[in-house]
Amino acid sequence: MTTHLPVGFLPLIDAAPLIVAREMGFDRAEGVTLDLRRAHSWSALRDMVSFGQVMAAQMLAPMPVATALGLGGAGGPLAAVAVLSTNGEVIGVSRRIEDRLRAKGYNFDFHDARAAGLALIAAANGPLRIGVPFPFSMHAELLYHWLTALGLPAPAGVDIRTVPPPLMAAALAAEELDAFCVGEPWGSMAVENGAGALLLPGAAIWPGAPEKVLGVRADLADAAPEPLCGLIRALWRAGEWLANPSNRTSACAMLSARDYLEVPGEVIDRALSGHLTVTARGDSRSAPAFVDFTGYTPQAQHAAWIGTQLAARMGLDRTSARAAAISTFRTALHGQIVRTIPGFQPRPAGFARSFDGQDFSDDLSE
Repeated sequence: MTTHLPVGFLPLIDAAPLIVAREMGFDRAEGVTLDLRRAHSWSALRDMVSFGQVMAAQMLAPMPVATALGLGGAGGPLAAVAVLSTNGEVIGVSRRIEDRLRAKGYNFDFHDARAAGLALIAAANGPLRIGVPFPFSMHAELLYHWLTALGLPAPAGVDIRTVPPPLMAAALAAEELDAFCVGEPWGSMAVENGAGALLLPGAAIWPGAPEKVLGVRADLADAAPEPLCGLIRALWRAGEWLANPSNRTSACAMLSARDYLEVPGEVIDRALSGHLTVTARGDSRSAPAFVDFTGYTPQAQHAAWIGTQLAARMGLDRTSARAAAISTFRTALHGQIVRTIPGFQPRPAGFARSFDGQDFSDDLSE
């Protein structure tokens, strides 16, 4: 007998742990049966959790923090109880910007965040119109951090617009955007559709950035019922399975199914392998550690950085925002749950520096 768990997701590569947990039976092994429900927007997923339509959902890492700060809609407090993925996002540009970059000799090396950012700013000829999937997302925070560090004034120099991931390619093709930051496979689909080129992986700006989390209502995290614990253990098992390169072909087949991402397995493989086609003419680049599913534990340091960034942008008190943000990432709870898994070995938490040398390991001793 298993417990039925409705869980929300969006069709993105970083839903892989949820999909694999369901398809490989890791959920049933932990006494739960996942009922995966596909949504069409991040706000819809947030509201599905807040109002009890699902028990948990794939969420953008800043979403629980934004809710705690009173940003982005109604609903009760949320908590991040597991990290589903780190990185996995790409920055792409329109064909018009691609042509300007090529005319100036830029070679799309896919590694140098400083050179890519400076080239993009120079090619813009005015404020950059950049699409992101949600205002409170790592996509937006990475863009603000990257571009302002290179001298682009915000908000005057950048116009961040919300566009659903599957519509990024169409927005580029219609010249409504100069660039985007989006999770795979939607950057690669823009290349496939001839709408643009990929400029940079998110990992080139901040390697190991927490991209998606498992979000639940805060009161559920406080209660930590066994079905939730079983789900977290199942996701840990799915992450370990995904980390094995020999499982990549099977993972691509699972994710490409109609009920999940509904895009060709070949396109999904680009993200999982880190070998991406970056232009419509077939140029390819390698991005080691493009996406990772084994950064399981929500880290207080990451929450603090997100909270501070949001407070600075939205004019909120940074000290109180930082404290509220830390409370949403349930580090101790996750650690208690996964330590019960037979054979569990903790992985060291990585707090890498960003492309400009900023240390994300934030001192929490205050």
